[in-house]
Amino acid sequence: MSYRKFFYFKLNTELKFILLNNQKIIVVLPAYNAARTLLRTVDEIPRDIVDEILLVDDASADETIALSRELNLTTFQHASNFGYGRNQKTCYREALKRRADIIIMLHPDYQYSPRLIAPMAAMLASGEYDAVLGSRITGKGALAGGMPLYKYVSNRLLTAFQNLLLNYKLSEYHTGFRGYRREVLETLPLEANSDDFVFDNEMLAQAIYFGFSLGEISCPARYFPEASSINFQRSVRYGFGVLATSIKFRAQKLNLARYRIFESKKTEPAADYYTRI
Repeated sequence: MSYRKFFYFKLNTELKFILLNNQKIIVVLPAYNAARTLLRTVDEIPRDIVDEILLVDDASADETIALSRELNLTTFQHASNFGYGRNQKTCYREALKRRADIIIMLHPDYQYSPRLIAPMAAMLASGEYDAVLGSRITGKGALAGGMPLYKYVSNRLLTAFQNLLLNYKLSEYHTGFRGYRREVLETLPLEANSDDFVFDNEMLAQAIYFGFSLGEISCPARYFPEASSINFQRSVRYGFGVLATSIKFRAQKLNLARYRIFESKKTEPAADYYTRI
């Protein structure tokens, strides 16, 4: 190792100790047909502060698994295509097994900036926030990044509805770039959540319900042909799922009903639907 490389290694190690309280940071990548964008995403992950990168493949039909192994990522594969929500459940289960203190979930479609992992992790390491979201709405804005108008309008309407029913104030609830302290993942009954795209939204509603503090960081959005995006029909289904989650939250808060997603965490079943590659 050259003197310059040694100097930067020492500097980054000391900065991690000072700014990140020497927390173990794991980045998880829930992947499905991500081969075209995975390399660009991983190249921008700050390896000097990230201890490990986990990729969970939801039975992709492309070269995601091969590329993940080539990049030396810790790789897991689902036996079948179980859905986006189940993918995240696997991600968090494995991150906790590895004793992560901070878990950053990043879509591997290069729609979000991995360079913001460091400030996001610092917000979590400070102890001021239990979860941090990368917001596409603040700053330059999602429309400037290419978000389709119908998605932007629905994002704003759903966010306003949720802020009202959840009695919280976020700029958006629908980002695919977020970080959590391990205590959040150990507390939330994630197995009760959907295996579909509404999992993300249920998770935030749970975090608010159980009293965790949420923060945001401005994150530019990048919409381009290779970036994954759910179609209009699934977007509509997701929207109705968001409305249902918010109504359940308010109903349980008012003691009008009880829902599994807002009950205390139960023992998780054995993970027999995926393997390490």
